[in-house]
Amino acid sequence: MKFENPRTFNQLGGQYICMRKVVLTSVVIVILQFLAAVYLYPSMPDRMAIHWGMDGTANGYGSKLMGLFLIPVISAVFLPLLLLLPRLDPSNGINRFSDDYNLFVLGALGYMAYINGLSLTWNLGWRFDFGRMLAPVMGVGFYGLGVLMGKARLNWFMGIKTPWTLSSEIVWDKTHALGGRLFKASGLIAFVGVFFRGWIALLLMIAPLMVASIYLIYYSYMEYQKESKDSTTLIN
Repeated sequence: MKFENPRTFNQLGGQYICMRKVVLTSVVIVILQFLAAVYLYPSMPDRMAIHWGMDGTANGYGSKLMGLFLIPVISAVFLPLLLLLPRLDPSNGINRFSDDYNLFVLGALGYMAYINGLSLTWNLGWRFDFGRMLAPVMGVGFYGLGVLMGKARLNWFMGIKTPWTLSSEIVWDKTHALGGRLFKASGLIAFVGVFFRGWIALLLMIAPLMVASIYLIYYSYMEYQKESKDSTTLIN
C-alpha cells in the first residue's frame, strides 16, 4: 500500500502503536486482577463485603466468588466493548480524537482496578473510610473526562449527546468546550472529599457533576436556538 502523504502514514502508524499499547496495558490490568483473585481466594472470608454505605463502612455482602471475581469479569467484558466503539461509530467521530479516547479506555480500566483493590484490601482486614478513599480517584476521573470532553468530536457514543448537540457540530463543540471546563472543576471539588466523611464527601463527589450535567443540557438547547435564530436572520 502506497501513501501519498508521509504525514498521513505517520499519523496512522502512531495511532496503531498507541492503540496496541492501550490494548496490551489494559489486558495486563485485567489479567492481574484475575491472578490476584485466585491468589487471595484462600485468604478471603466466605462472605465478602461488596457494598459500602455513606458512613464508609460495609453494609452489603456476597459470596467469596462474587467478591473476588465480579469486577475482573466486568472489566474483561467492558474492555472489548470500549475498543469496538470507534469501529461501530457510523460518524467516525471517535477516530478524530482517538489518542484521547485510548487514554479514556485505559483510565476506565484503571478506575475499576482501583475499586477492586480497595475491596480486596478491606476484605483482607484493613479498615478505612471507603467513601474518602473514592474521592481521589473520582476527582482524577472527572478531571480526565473534562480533558477528553474538551477534545471530543461529534460522534454517536461519547460525550454530551442531546438532540441539539447531535444536530449541530457548532453546538457540539461549544457545549463540550464548556463541559470540559465544568467537569475539570467538578473533579477538583470531588478531590476535596478526601478531607470529609459521610454524606459531605459524597455530596462533594456527586453534586457538582450532576449540576454541571443538567446545566450543559440547558446550554446545548440555548445554543441551538441561538444558532437557528442566527441562520434564519441571515436567510431573511
